[in-house]
Amino acid sequence: MTGRAVRTLVLGGVRSGKSAYGESLLGSHRQVRYLATGSRTSTDAEWLARIAAHRERRDDRHTTIETTDLAGELRAAPDIPVIVDDLGSWLTARVDALGGWESGDVDLGPEIADLCDALRGMNADTVIISSEVGLSLVSSTPAGRLFQDLLGTLNAAVAQACDRVSLVIAGRVLDLPRGEFDAAPVPPTAAEPAPNEQAPNDRTSNDQAGEAPANAPGTAAAATPVPGTAGAPAARTRVAATPVAADAADAADRPDPTDAEVFPAVTPPDEAVAFTARERQNSLTKPPGSLGRLEEIGVWIAACQGQCPPAPIVKPAVVVFAGDHGVARGGVSAFPPEVTAQMVANIEHGGAAVNVLAARAGASVTVVDMSVDADTAPHLSTYKVRRSSEDLRTTDAITIAEARAALAAGRAIADRLVDSGSDLLIAGEMGIGNTTPATVLVGALTRREPVEIVGRGTGVDDHGWMRKTAAIRDGMRRARKVVHDPLALLAAVGGADLTAVAGFLAQAAVRRTPVILDGLVITAAAMVADALAPGATRWWIAGHRSVEPAHQIALDHLDLKPVLEMSMRLGEGSGAVLALPIVQSAVDIMTSMATFDEAGVAGRDDSPADVEIP
Repeated sequence: MTGRAVRTLVLGGVRSGKSAYGESLLGSHRQVRYLATGSRTSTDAEWLARIAAHRERRDDRHTTIETTDLAGELRAAPDIPVIVDDLGSWLTARVDALGGWESGDVDLGPEIADLCDALRGMNADTVIISSEVGLSLVSSTPAGRLFQDLLGTLNAAVAQACDRVSLVIAGRVLDLPRGEFDAAPVPPTAAEPAPNEQAPNDRTSNDQAGEAPANAPGTAAAATPVPGTAGAPAARTRVAATPVAADAADAADRPDPTDAEVFPAVTPPDEAVAFTARERQNSLTKPPGSLGRLEEIGVWIAACQGQCPPAPIVKPAVVVFAGDHGVARGGVSAFPPEVTAQMVANIEHGGAAVNVLAARAGASVTVVDMSVDADTAPHLSTYKVRRSSEDLRTTDAITIAEARAALAAGRAIADRLVDSGSDLLIAGEMGIGNTTPATVLVGALTRREPVEIVGRGTGVDDHGWMRKTAAIRDGMRRARKVVHDPLALLAAVGGADLTAVAGFLAQAAVRRTPVILDGLVITAAAMVADALAPGATRWWIAGHRSVEPAHQIALDHLDLKPVLEMSMRLGEGSGAVLALPIVQSAVDIMTSMATFDEAGVAGRDDSPADVEIP
């Protein structure tokens, strides 16, 4: 299990359900070691009853070990899944042993460090249960304050040794994002108004684009990040981003990245309108169901628009998100990385396949530089986060702050298009090597093996395929640790372009605007977008199925059926744009085809004697 283990810290208050949730995380394992730290020598009957209730909940898969030597027990069997319940009892036992309650002079630093070292050495899934002391009433006594201080320190140290931290409150689970802040106070600067000043924030539910705060990425004040904002250092940061120059006009166009990963609830397409649309399909001059999938698409568009018959699609828009990926330097593509910038210029000048196909369908095309490893025209790089991503095999592709900035950019672009009247959106991509991070996302989210999902991308040979498989294996090993945290996952392996696509797709669903998905890269980002904004997938349709093996796996994950299968693997949004005329035709059928009554055509005779039994 080396490289697959996930270490999870589960925090919660008293009777929150944290222990039951922690046990559920190991429910699929056939063998589990249960390290119980609670004392059974107490004379407190209620306490003993709690311990007994916990024991009764464990089935034959569990081997219970009552111990306070947590580090030793973890090292004794690093390949067997284990649950520790709980750190509070362990801490109490250690302070008891040191006689620290009266003296208040307790140094558990070496023991905490030893425990964290043992945790990092686990090769099997590990769950640690602990109380979040801020959620519980603790006696305001010297002993109570000592317990709070020590447990808070212990929890923070264990959290750093874990891949995932979950908070359980009243039986509800919240996965906490990975990140850290600078505890040192920062005086007010241009990036942070004084306490009695109001910080500017033009963000609304429908439009994130507005004046950026002074500490937004790319502004002069970004040199002094404010704790808790997008400019602050993140725990997952290993390599500093290549700075992106921006003038004052560019900065004014940047959306506020604060809480960019927090999306409002997604309203589903109108089911009542969908029912009416199905009725209308059956009234048109054709046998019911005879137009097959075209009828389903017409019903979907009607439900998305909230009206039947639906309005014609007159202003579809394609946005191509461009970015380079550090992993491309590892020989995972048949083309060199500099092709990205060259193709961005080609798309901008109308010479790419997506431009030709979009012109035929009447769609606009915009290309956006999110992280191209070159300087592009100012109007293309308004939202640029950085130049290229890092190599996902060994480090995070981008920082948490950069991921928030990219998400905010994608959301703002979707808002801008919807506000300007676009009635259908398509996301495309351009970036040499981008099928590698996309495949990593698909593999991590569906728990597939690399060799099952790796395709040829731009057409790599056998040696290139092997290099790509190894890169995806390494990326998946890192991605699995944050697979339950969409923002951290995008930062770890996605890059700025895929992150912006995820924000774009999720925001389109929030704005109740239909989307045609393209191939592997876009669909991989859609998987994360649906995690960010649950229910978003109901606003999307799959334009085509590419030849990349991971694409079908991603479509199955989202429960989407492709409109076309043309053996395409170009990207750019080309497969989605090719499907656009079919979607437009589905609308035309709903709006322009005569009903039986309008045409004076006799409908099907459904009298019992004439009904054919299938």
